[in-house]
Amino acid sequence: MKTKVLLVLAAILWLSFSNTAEAQKGIRIGYIDMDYILENVPEYNEASADLETKVQKWKVEIEAELKEVEEMRKDLNNERVLLTKELIEEREEDIFFKEKEILEYQQKRFGPNGDLFIQKKRLVQPVQDQVFIAVQEVAKNKKYDFIFDKTADLVMLYSADRHDISDQILLRINRASKRKQVNSKKEKKALERAEKRNSEQEKEVTDREKATSQKQADRERLLAERKAARDSIRAAKKKEFEARRAKLLEAQKRKKDSIKALKEQLNNENPSSDDDNKDGETNDNDN
Repeated sequence: MKTKVLLVLAAILWLSFSNTAEAQKGIRIGYIDMDYILENVPEYNEASADLETKVQKWKVEIEAELKEVEEMRKDLNNERVLLTKELIEEREEDIFFKEKEILEYQQKRFGPNGDLFIQKKRLVQPVQDQVFIAVQEVAKNKKYDFIFDKTADLVMLYSADRHDISDQILLRINRASKRKQVNSKKEKKALERAEKRNSEQEKEVTDREKATSQKQADRERLLAERKAARDSIRAAKKKEFEARRAKLLEAQKRKKDSIKALKEQLNNENPSSDDDNKDGETNDNDN
C-alpha cells in the first residue's frame, strides 16, 4: 500500500521535472470522492434502499434461527436428566446441524462472495462505468494530468478542495441519466437545444455580471476621482480664504497700531492744551 503511494508520488514528481515547459506550466491534479458521488445518484440510492430492505430481512431470519437454536439448547439442558444417552446425542447433533445451517446461510448472505457483496457490486458497477467515462471527458476538457479517487486504495494525506472534481463528474452523470430517460429523437433534440440554450444563458449571465461589475468599478473609480478633485478645489479655496483673512487681519492691526501711535504722538506734542482747559474751567467757576 505505502509502496504504491510512494511509486505514484515519485512518478508525478519525475513527470513534473522531466519536461521544462511542463514544469513551468505545472502538473494539474484532480480527485473524486466516489462515496459522495454514489450518495447523490438517485438510481443508486433507490436500489441501495431496496437492498437494505433485503439485508434487514436476512438479519431477521438469522436472528429467528439463532433464537430457535437457543431454545433447543435450553430445552436439552432442562430435560437432560430425563433423557437417555442416545437421545441426548441425537438432540446435540440436531443443534449442531442447525448451527451449521445458520452459519452457511450467513456466509451465503454476508460472506466475502455472498449475496450482499455481489448485489452491491452490481449496484456500484454501472455508476463506476459512468464515472470513468465522465472522468475521461473532464480530464480532457479541463486538461488534467492526474485524477485520483480519494476513497480507493491510493489514500491522499492532503487534498485541497479546489482540486475536487466530484461535482463535475456528478453533473455529467446526471445529464447522461436524463438523456437515457428521453425516448424519441425529437425529445432528444429538444433536450440538446435546452442544454445548449441553458449553457448560452449561463454564459450571457456571466458576461452580464462581468460587465455590470466592470461598470460598477468604473463608476466607483469616477466618483472617487470627482470627490478627490472637489476635495482638492475646496482645500485650495480654503487655503486662499485663510490667507486673505490673515492678510486682512494684519492690515487692520497695522491700522489700529498707527492710529494709536498718532494719538500718543499728538498728546506728547501738546501737553499744555489740557492744562489751559483746566484753568479756564477754574476761572469760570470762580466768577
